[in-house]
Amino acid sequence: MAGFDGVHRVHLVGLVRDLPLLEVAPGVRIAVLNILGDTELAEAAGAELGGRIAELGPDVLVTAEAKSIAVTHAVATRLANLPYVVLRKAYKAYMGEALRVETLSITTGAPQSLFLDDKDRRLLAGARAVIVDDVVSTGSTLRAMRELVGLAGATVVGEAAIFTEGEAGAWDDVIALGHLPLFR
Repeated sequence: MAGFDGVHRVHLVGLVRDLPLLEVAPGVRIAVLNILGDTELAEAAGAELGGRIAELGPDVLVTAEAKSIAVTHAVATRLANLPYVVLRKAYKAYMGEALRVETLSITTGAPQSLFLDDKDRRLLAGARAVIVDDVVSTGSTLRAMRELVGLAGATVVGEAAIFTEGEAGAWDDVIALGHLPLFR
């Protein structure tokens, strides 16, 4: 995998950001959204997504660590401080009887685990959940999150992201604020 090469300018919720391009496979680059530390973007995207998610009537939001936590928190505050669950990438002893599934991230190119801890598993039981991510690209993380939510006994009533990526139209069922192309 090569390093960053160029930028892709995006206009989103009244803001402009230059996203660095990263080669993830020979001849294939993606625009990398790293919302961590970008409070302005997290809050603006969270407000917009929160408005769109509200009509689904969720009981809880679900996200995977780490980059989408900030926007999920912002969405939760817009939805009357709705609780949210963070699926972890490493098991910690305090997590108790955690559920685990495997996923493959496009940015790391390696298999990863997602864990749902026992406390959050109880929160999800019987709940209506909306999954929130920063970028939905291959759908691997989204599928893993769906699987964990289902194993916990919750129903996924919607999926949301700041951006979808890849083939236009492949993610029509995801509530998204924008779409990023693949760069070849």
